[in-house]
Amino acid sequence: MIRTRGKKQQSRLATQIRISYIILLLPSVVFMVYALLNMWRINERNNSMLNSVVTASEFSLSFKEDFDYETYLLIVGNVSPEDSTLEKQLYDARRVVTGLTKYTNSDDNQKRLEYAEKYLNNLETYIQRIEDNLKYEDRYDDNMTIWENDVQIVTSLLQETINEYIYYENRQIQITQAENNEWFFDIAEISLGILAFNLVSITVVSYVGPLWITRPIEEQVKEEQKKLRRSEFELLQSQINPHFLYNTLDAIVWSAEAGNQKQVVNMVGNLSNFFRLSLNKGKEIVSVKEELQHVRSYLEIQQIRYQDILDFEIDIPPEIDEYKIPKLTVQPIVENALYHGIKNKRGGGKITVSAKIKDDHFFIIVEDNGKGMTEERLAEVRKALAEGISDKNVVYGIYNVNERIRLHYGEGYGVTINSKLDEKTVVLIKLPKKST
Repeated sequence: MIRTRGKKQQSRLATQIRISYIILLLPSVVFMVYALLNMWRINERNNSMLNSVVTASEFSLSFKEDFDYETYLLIVGNVSPEDSTLEKQLYDARRVVTGLTKYTNSDDNQKRLEYAEKYLNNLETYIQRIEDNLKYEDRYDDNMTIWENDVQIVTSLLQETINEYIYYENRQIQITQAENNEWFFDIAEISLGILAFNLVSITVVSYVGPLWITRPIEEQVKEEQKKLRRSEFELLQSQINPHFLYNTLDAIVWSAEAGNQKQVVNMVGNLSNFFRLSLNKGKEIVSVKEELQHVRSYLEIQQIRYQDILDFEIDIPPEIDEYKIPKLTVQPIVENALYHGIKNKRGGGKITVSAKIKDDHFFIIVEDNGKGMTEERLAEVRKALAEGISDKNVVYGIYNVNERIRLHYGEGYGVTINSKLDEKTVVLIKLPKKST
Protein backbone atom coordinates (compact mmCIF):
# COMPACT_ATOMS: atom_id res chain seq x y z
CA MET A 1 0.00 0.00 0.00
CA ILE A 2 1.46 3.29 -1.09
CA ARG A 3 0.10 5.30 1.84
CA THR A 4 1.50 2.79 4.32
CA ARG A 5 4.88 3.00 2.60
CA GLY A 6 4.63 6.77 2.61
CA LYS A 7 4.02 6.82 6.36
CA LYS A 8 6.98 4.50 6.92
CA GLN A 9 9.19 6.77 4.80
CA GLN A 10 8.02 9.84 6.75
CA SER A 11 8.75 8.05 10.02
CA ARG A 12 12.20 7.07 8.76
CA LEU A 13 12.90 10.63 7.65
CA ALA A 14 11.79 12.06 11.01
CA THR A 15 14.03 9.54 12.79
CA GLN A 16 17.04 10.50 10.68
CA ILE A 17 16.47 14.21 11.33
CA ARG A 18 16.24 13.55 15.09
CA ILE A 19 19.45 11.51 14.97
CA SER A 20 21.27 14.34 13.19
CA TYR A 21 20.08 16.77 15.87
CA ILE A 22 21.25 14.42 18.62
CA ILE A 23 24.67 14.01 16.99
CA LEU A 24 25.12 17.78 16.93
CA LEU A 25 23.66 18.48 20.37
CA LEU A 26 24.92 15.53 22.42
CA PRO A 27 28.52 16.75 22.99
CA SER A 28 27.27 20.19 24.02
CA VAL A 29 24.64 18.74 26.35
CA VAL A 30 27.15 16.35 27.98
CA PHE A 31 29.64 19.19 28.38
CA MET A 32 27.01 21.49 29.90
CA VAL A 33 25.99 18.83 32.42
CA TYR A 34 29.64 18.17 33.29
CA ALA A 35 30.40 21.89 33.63
CA LEU A 36 27.31 22.61 35.75
CA LEU A 37 28.02 19.71 38.11
CA ASN A 38 31.63 20.82 38.56
CA MET A 39 30.66 24.45 39.02
CA TRP A 40 28.16 23.40 41.68
CA ARG A 41 30.83 21.28 43.40
CA ILE A 42 33.40 24.11 43.26
CA ASN A 43 30.86 26.59 44.57
CA GLU A 44 29.94 24.31 47.48
CA ARG A 45 33.60 23.75 48.36
CA ASN A 46 34.41 27.47 48.16
CA ASN A 47 31.42 28.34 50.31
CA SER A 48 32.48 25.78 52.88
CA MET A 49 36.04 27.10 53.06
CA LEU A 50 34.92 30.73 53.21
CA ASN A 51 32.44 29.93 55.96
CA SER A 52 35.21 28.15 57.81
CA VAL A 53 37.54 31.17 57.65
CA VAL A 54 34.74 33.59 58.55
CA THR A 55 33.75 31.49 61.53
CA ALA A 56 37.39 31.10 62.64
CA SER A 57 37.84 34.87 62.43
CA GLU A 58 35.19 35.19 65.14
CA PHE A 59 37.69 33.69 67.56
CA SER A 60 39.13 36.65 69.44
CA LEU A 61 42.66 37.53 68.34
CA SER A 62 43.31 38.73 71.90
CA PHE A 63 41.83 35.67 73.54
CA LYS A 64 45.10 34.75 75.31
CA GLU A 65 45.74 38.24 76.69
CA ASP A 66 42.12 38.74 77.75
CA PHE A 67 41.76 35.32 79.32
CA ASP A 68 45.15 35.48 81.13
CA TYR A 69 44.45 38.96 82.46
CA GLU A 70 40.94 38.10 83.60
CA THR A 71 42.31 35.02 85.38
CA TYR A 72 44.94 37.15 87.13
CA LEU A 73 42.27 39.60 88.32
CA LEU A 74 40.27 36.70 89.68
CA ILE A 75 43.28 35.34 91.59
CA VAL A 76 44.25 38.68 93.14
CA GLY A 77 40.67 39.37 94.14
CA ASN A 78 39.94 42.32 91.89
CA VAL A 79 37.10 40.34 90.29
CA SER A 80 34.75 37.96 92.04
CA PRO A 81 33.87 34.62 90.49
CA GLU A 82 30.33 35.92 89.94
CA ASP A 83 31.51 38.99 87.99
CA SER A 84 34.26 37.26 86.07
CA THR A 85 33.93 37.02 82.24
CA LEU A 86 36.00 33.85 82.06
CA GLU A 87 32.96 31.63 81.66
CA LYS A 88 31.65 33.76 78.77
CA GLN A 89 35.05 33.79 77.07
CA LEU A 90 35.20 30.00 77.27
CA TYR A 91 31.63 29.73 75.93
CA ASP A 92 32.38 32.00 72.96
CA ALA A 93 35.59 30.14 72.18
CA ARG A 94 33.86 26.76 72.40
CA ARG A 95 31.04 27.96 70.10
CA VAL A 96 33.59 28.95 67.47
CA VAL A 97 35.47 25.66 67.72
CA THR A 98 32.25 23.61 67.53
CA GLY A 99 31.08 25.60 64.49
CA LEU A 100 34.35 25.02 62.64
CA THR A 101 33.91 21.24 62.74
CA LYS A 102 31.06 21.58 60.19
CA TYR A 103 33.16 23.32 57.54
CA THR A 104 36.68 21.99 57.32
CA ASN A 105 37.44 19.05 55.04
CA SER A 106 41.06 18.77 56.18
CA ASP A 107 41.99 15.89 58.48
CA ASP A 108 44.82 17.95 59.99
CA ASN A 109 42.48 20.82 60.82
CA GLN A 110 39.96 18.41 62.28
CA LYS A 111 42.68 17.22 64.65
CA ARG A 112 43.54 20.82 65.51
CA LEU A 113 39.93 21.41 66.44
CA GLU A 114 40.01 18.32 68.65
CA TYR A 115 43.09 19.72 70.40
CA ALA A 116 41.36 23.09 70.79
CA GLU A 117 38.39 21.34 72.40
CA LYS A 118 40.73 19.63 74.89
CA TYR A 119 42.47 22.93 75.66
CA LEU A 120 39.12 24.55 76.45
CA ASN A 121 38.23 21.64 78.72
CA ASN A 122 41.57 22.05 80.51
CA LEU A 123 40.99 25.76 80.96
CA GLU A 124 37.58 25.07 82.48
CA THR A 125 39.26 22.66 84.89
CA TYR A 126 41.96 25.19 85.82
CA ILE A 127 39.43 27.96 86.45
CA GLN A 128 37.38 25.63 88.60
CA ARG A 129 40.48 24.81 90.69
CA ILE A 130 41.30 28.49 91.07
CA GLU A 131 37.76 29.25 92.23
CA ASP A 132 37.95 26.38 94.70
CA ASN A 133 41.30 27.68 96.05
CA LEU A 134 39.83 31.15 96.51
CA LYS A 135 37.77 29.75 99.32
CA TYR A 136 40.98 29.30 101.30
CA GLU A 137 43.25 32.18 102.29
CA ASP A 138 46.46 30.20 102.15
CA ARG A 139 46.21 29.00 98.56
CA TYR A 140 47.17 32.18 96.71
CA ASP A 141 50.51 30.70 95.71
CA ASP A 142 48.79 27.57 94.35
CA ASN A 143 46.56 29.74 92.16
CA MET A 144 49.50 31.71 90.87
CA THR A 145 51.25 28.48 90.00
CA ILE A 146 48.14 27.30 88.12
CA TRP A 147 48.01 30.66 86.29
CA GLU A 148 51.69 30.68 85.35
CA ASN A 149 52.26 27.00 84.60
CA ASP A 150 48.86 25.89 83.28
CA VAL A 151 46.56 28.69 82.19
CA GLN A 152 49.10 30.78 80.28
CA ILE A 153 50.58 27.74 78.56
CA VAL A 154 47.19 26.32 77.51
CA THR A 155 45.89 29.69 76.24
CA SER A 156 49.09 29.99 74.20
CA LEU A 157 48.53 26.53 72.78
CA LEU A 158 44.86 27.30 72.08
CA GLN A 159 45.64 30.61 70.36
CA GLU A 160 48.38 28.98 68.31
CA THR A 161 46.10 26.12 67.31
CA ILE A 162 43.38 28.48 66.08
CA ASN A 163 45.94 30.55 64.17
CA GLU A 164 47.30 27.41 62.52
CA TYR A 165 43.76 26.40 61.62
CA ILE A 166 43.16 29.75 59.91
CA TYR A 167 46.53 29.60 58.16
CA TYR A 168 45.95 26.16 56.66
CA GLU A 169 42.38 26.97 55.69
CA ASN A 170 43.62 30.04 53.82
CA ARG A 171 46.31 27.93 52.23
CA GLN A 172 43.67 25.40 51.15
CA ILE A 173 41.67 28.23 49.61
CA GLN A 174 44.72 29.27 47.62
CA ILE A 175 45.31 25.70 46.46
CA THR A 176 41.66 25.33 45.54
CA GLN A 177 41.75 28.63 43.67
CA ALA A 178 44.73 27.39 41.67
CA GLU A 179 42.87 24.16 40.92
CA ASN A 180 39.81 26.15 39.89
CA ASN A 181 41.88 28.30 37.56
CA GLU A 182 43.36 25.17 36.02
CA TRP A 183 39.88 23.69 35.70
CA PHE A 184 38.58 26.83 34.01
CA PHE A 185 41.44 26.65 31.52
CA ASP A 186 40.52 23.02 30.88
CA ILE A 187 36.88 24.04 30.38
CA ALA A 188 37.98 26.70 27.93
CA GLU A 189 40.00 24.12 25.98
CA ILE A 190 37.09 21.68 25.99
CA SER A 191 34.75 24.47 24.86
CA LEU A 192 37.04 25.25 21.96
CA GLY A 193 37.21 21.56 21.14
CA ILE A 194 33.43 21.23 21.18
CA LEU A 195 33.13 24.38 19.07
CA ALA A 196 35.58 22.91 16.56
CA PHE A 197 33.66 19.61 16.65
CA ASN A 198 30.37 21.43 16.05
CA LEU A 199 31.84 23.41 13.18
CA VAL A 200 33.20 20.24 11.60
CA SER A 201 29.92 18.43 12.28
CA ILE A 202 27.88 21.24 10.78
CA THR A 203 30.16 21.25 7.74
CA VAL A 204 29.86 17.50 7.35
CA VAL A 205 26.12 17.47 8.00
CA SER A 206 25.62 20.36 5.56
CA TYR A 207 27.10 18.15 2.84
CA VAL A 208 26.30 14.62 3.96
CA GLY A 209 23.11 15.39 5.89
CA PRO A 210 21.01 16.47 2.93
CA LEU A 211 21.98 13.31 1.08
CA TRP A 212 21.30 11.18 4.14
CA ILE A 213 18.01 12.91 4.94
CA THR A 214 16.74 13.29 1.38
CA ARG A 215 17.60 9.76 0.33
CA PRO A 216 14.34 8.31 1.75
CA ILE A 217 12.45 11.15 0.04
CA GLU A 218 14.15 10.36 -3.24
CA GLU A 219 13.41 6.69 -2.77
CA GLN A 220 9.78 7.49 -2.05
CA VAL A 221 9.57 9.78 -5.07
CA LYS A 222 11.17 7.14 -7.29
CA GLU A 223 8.75 4.53 -5.97
CA GLU A 224 5.80 6.84 -6.55
CA GLN A 225 7.06 7.72 -10.03
CA LYS A 226 7.39 4.03 -10.84
CA LYS A 227 3.88 3.42 -9.60
CA LEU A 228 2.61 6.45 -11.51
CA ARG A 229 4.28 5.31 -14.71
CA ARG A 230 2.96 1.79 -14.19
CA SER A 231 -0.57 3.12 -13.61
CA GLU A 232 -0.37 5.33 -16.70
CA PHE A 233 1.01 2.50 -18.80
CA GLU A 234 -1.73 0.15 -17.64
CA LEU A 235 -4.37 2.78 -18.34
CA LEU A 236 -2.92 3.47 -21.76
CA GLN A 237 -2.72 -0.23 -22.42
CA SER A 238 -6.37 -0.59 -21.46
CA GLN A 239 -7.26 2.09 -24.03
CA ILE A 240 -5.56 0.07 -26.74
CA ASN A 241 -7.75 -2.87 -25.83
CA PRO A 242 -7.83 -5.18 -28.84
CA HIS A 243 -11.46 -6.12 -28.19
CA PHE A 244 -12.50 -2.47 -28.23
CA LEU A 245 -10.47 -1.90 -31.40
CA TYR A 246 -11.78 -5.05 -33.14
CA ASN A 247 -15.38 -4.32 -32.20
CA THR A 248 -15.07 -0.73 -33.42
CA LEU A 249 -13.50 -1.82 -36.70
CA ASP A 250 -16.24 -4.44 -37.12
CA ALA A 251 -18.84 -1.73 -36.57
CA ILE A 252 -17.13 0.44 -39.21
CA VAL A 253 -17.19 -2.48 -41.66
CA TRP A 254 -20.89 -3.12 -40.99
CA SER A 255 -21.70 0.53 -41.50
CA ALA A 256 -19.70 0.60 -44.73
CA GLU A 257 -21.47 -2.52 -46.02
CA ALA A 258 -24.79 -0.93 -45.13
CA GLY A 259 -23.80 2.12 -47.15
CA ASN A 260 -23.91 4.42 -44.10
CA GLN A 261 -21.06 6.65 -45.22
CA LYS A 262 -21.70 9.43 -42.68
CA GLN A 263 -21.58 6.98 -39.78
CA VAL A 264 -18.37 5.47 -41.09
CA VAL A 265 -16.76 8.89 -41.31
CA ASN A 266 -17.87 9.74 -37.75
CA MET A 267 -16.62 6.45 -36.31
CA VAL A 268 -13.24 6.67 -38.08
CA GLY A 269 -12.84 10.28 -36.97
CA ASN A 270 -13.77 9.46 -33.37
CA LEU A 271 -11.48 6.42 -33.32
CA SER A 272 -8.63 8.53 -34.65
CA ASN A 273 -9.29 11.24 -32.03
CA PHE A 274 -9.59 8.61 -29.31
CA PHE A 275 -6.12 7.14 -29.89
CA ARG A 276 -4.53 10.50 -30.68
CA LEU A 277 -5.76 11.91 -27.36
CA SER A 278 -4.77 8.70 -25.53
CA LEU A 279 -1.18 9.13 -26.66
CA ASN A 280 -1.17 12.96 -26.76
CA LYS A 281 2.57 13.21 -27.45
CA GLY A 282 3.40 11.54 -24.11
CA LYS A 283 1.97 14.39 -22.00
CA GLU A 284 0.92 13.35 -18.51
CA ILE A 285 -1.20 16.42 -17.74
CA VAL A 286 -3.82 17.75 -20.16
CA SER A 287 -6.59 20.34 -20.02
CA VAL A 288 -10.10 19.40 -18.97
CA LYS A 289 -11.24 20.31 -22.47
CA GLU A 290 -8.81 17.80 -24.05
CA GLU A 291 -9.78 15.09 -21.57
CA LEU A 292 -13.48 15.54 -22.30
CA GLN A 293 -12.86 15.47 -26.06
CA HIS A 294 -11.33 12.06 -25.45
CA VAL A 295 -14.38 11.01 -23.43
CA ARG A 296 -16.74 12.30 -26.11
CA SER A 297 -14.91 10.36 -28.83
CA TYR A 298 -15.15 7.20 -26.75
CA LEU A 299 -18.85 7.63 -25.99
CA GLU A 300 -19.77 8.46 -29.60
CA ILE A 301 -18.02 5.28 -30.76
CA GLN A 302 -19.78 3.22 -28.08
CA GLN A 303 -23.12 4.90 -28.76
CA ILE A 304 -23.01 3.64 -32.34
CA ARG A 305 -22.30 0.11 -31.05
CA TYR A 306 -24.86 0.30 -28.20
CA GLN A 307 -27.32 2.75 -29.75
CA ASP A 308 -30.29 0.88 -28.31
CA ILE A 309 -29.11 1.05 -24.68
CA LEU A 310 -26.73 4.00 -24.37
CA ASP A 311 -27.41 7.68 -24.13
CA PHE A 312 -24.97 10.27 -22.79
CA GLU A 313 -24.63 13.94 -21.95
CA ILE A 314 -21.51 16.03 -21.28
CA ASP A 315 -22.32 19.28 -19.52
CA ILE A 316 -19.17 21.09 -18.40
CA PRO A 317 -19.02 24.85 -17.68
CA PRO A 318 -16.52 26.54 -20.00
CA GLU A 319 -14.65 28.23 -17.11
CA ILE A 320 -13.01 24.90 -16.19
CA ASP A 321 -11.91 24.02 -19.73
CA GLU A 322 -8.32 25.12 -19.13
CA TYR A 323 -7.93 23.57 -15.68
CA LYS A 324 -5.36 20.77 -15.72
CA ILE A 325 -6.08 17.11 -15.13
CA PRO A 326 -4.04 13.90 -15.37
CA LYS A 327 -4.55 12.29 -18.75
CA LEU A 328 -6.99 9.34 -18.85
CA THR A 329 -8.81 10.36 -15.68
CA VAL A 330 -12.46 10.59 -16.77
CA GLN A 331 -12.60 8.02 -19.61
CA PRO A 332 -11.89 4.96 -17.38
CA ILE A 333 -14.70 6.07 -15.05
CA VAL A 334 -17.06 6.45 -18.01
CA GLU A 335 -16.02 3.02 -19.28
CA ASN A 336 -16.84 1.49 -15.89
CA ALA A 337 -20.22 3.25 -15.96
CA LEU A 338 -20.96 1.66 -19.34
CA TYR A 339 -19.77 -1.89 -18.71
CA HIS A 340 -20.69 -2.25 -15.02
CA GLY A 341 -23.76 -0.03 -14.94
CA ILE A 342 -25.61 0.49 -18.22
CA LYS A 343 -24.94 -2.93 -19.86
CA ASN A 344 -26.15 -4.76 -16.75
CA LYS A 345 -29.49 -2.95 -16.71
CA ARG A 346 -32.44 -3.89 -18.86
CA GLY A 347 -33.56 -1.17 -21.17
CA GLY A 348 -30.25 0.69 -21.11
CA GLY A 349 -29.57 4.01 -19.51
CA LYS A 350 -27.75 7.30 -19.60
CA ILE A 351 -24.27 8.47 -18.61
CA THR A 352 -23.94 12.11 -17.57
CA VAL A 353 -20.63 13.94 -17.18
CA SER A 354 -20.87 17.26 -15.32
CA ALA A 355 -18.73 19.48 -13.10
CA LYS A 356 -18.91 21.96 -10.25
CA ILE A 357 -16.42 24.42 -8.79
CA LYS A 358 -15.83 24.91 -5.07
CA ASP A 359 -13.21 27.06 -3.31
CA ASP A 360 -9.73 25.99 -4.50
CA HIS A 361 -10.82 22.76 -6.17
CA PHE A 362 -13.41 21.40 -8.59
CA PHE A 363 -15.29 18.17 -9.18
CA ILE A 364 -15.94 16.21 -12.33
CA ILE A 365 -19.02 14.05 -11.79
CA VAL A 366 -19.75 10.87 -13.74
CA GLU A 367 -23.26 9.58 -13.11
CA ASP A 368 -25.15 6.66 -14.60
CA ASN A 369 -28.63 5.31 -13.96
CA GLY A 370 -27.51 1.74 -14.45
CA LYS A 371 -27.44 -1.32 -12.24
CA GLY A 372 -25.78 0.28 -9.21
CA MET A 373 -24.19 -1.60 -6.31
CA THR A 374 -25.26 -3.36 -3.17
CA GLU A 375 -24.25 -1.74 0.12
CA GLU A 376 -21.74 -4.52 0.75
CA ARG A 377 -20.12 -4.07 -2.67
CA LEU A 378 -20.04 -0.30 -2.25
CA ALA A 379 -18.34 -0.63 1.16
CA GLU A 380 -15.77 -2.99 -0.37
CA VAL A 381 -14.91 -0.53 -3.15
CA ARG A 382 -14.74 2.45 -0.78
CA LYS A 383 -12.42 0.58 1.60
CA ALA A 384 -10.07 -0.36 -1.24
CA LEU A 385 -9.95 3.26 -2.45
CA ALA A 386 -9.36 4.64 1.05
CA GLU A 387 -6.58 2.16 1.91
CA GLY A 388 -4.95 2.18 -1.53
CA ILE A 389 -5.38 -1.57 -1.96
CA SER A 390 -5.28 -2.94 -5.49
CA ASP A 391 -7.61 -5.89 -5.37
CA LYS A 392 -9.08 -7.99 -8.14
CA ASN A 393 -12.53 -7.48 -6.61
CA VAL A 394 -12.22 -3.70 -6.98
CA VAL A 395 -13.19 -1.95 -10.20
CA TYR A 396 -9.62 -1.50 -11.42
CA GLY A 397 -10.18 1.60 -13.53
CA ILE A 398 -11.51 3.57 -10.55
CA TYR A 399 -8.69 2.37 -8.30
CA ASN A 400 -6.05 3.27 -10.88
CA VAL A 401 -7.47 6.75 -11.48
CA ASN A 402 -7.69 7.37 -7.73
CA GLU A 403 -4.05 6.37 -7.16
CA ARG A 404 -2.76 8.52 -10.00
CA ILE A 405 -4.61 11.60 -8.72
CA ARG A 406 -3.25 11.09 -5.22
CA LEU A 407 0.27 10.58 -6.51
CA HIS A 408 0.01 13.84 -8.46
CA TYR A 409 -1.80 16.05 -5.94
CA GLY A 410 -1.83 14.35 -2.53
CA GLU A 411 -4.33 12.43 -0.45
CA GLY A 412 -6.74 15.37 -0.24
CA TYR A 413 -7.78 14.63 -3.80
CA GLY A 414 -9.05 11.59 -5.63
CA VAL A 415 -12.20 9.58 -6.29
CA THR A 416 -15.28 9.05 -4.12
CA ILE A 417 -18.21 6.88 -5.09
CA ASN A 418 -21.89 6.63 -4.17
CA SER A 419 -24.29 4.02 -5.47
CA LYS A 420 -27.71 2.55 -4.94
CA LEU A 421 -28.71 -0.83 -6.29
CA ASP A 422 -30.94 -0.71 -9.41
CA GLU A 423 -30.95 3.09 -9.34
CA LYS A 424 -27.65 4.85 -10.02
CA THR A 425 -23.92 5.23 -9.41
CA VAL A 426 -22.23 8.60 -8.93
CA VAL A 427 -18.44 9.02 -9.06
CA LEU A 428 -16.91 12.33 -7.94
CA ILE A 429 -13.39 13.17 -9.10
CA LYS A 430 -11.90 15.88 -6.89
CA LEU A 431 -9.06 17.93 -8.41
CA PRO A 432 -7.23 21.16 -7.52
CA LYS A 433 -7.74 24.32 -9.55
CA LYS A 434 -4.62 24.48 -11.70
CA SER A 435 -4.37 26.12 -15.09
CA THR A 436 -0.62 25.57 -15.61
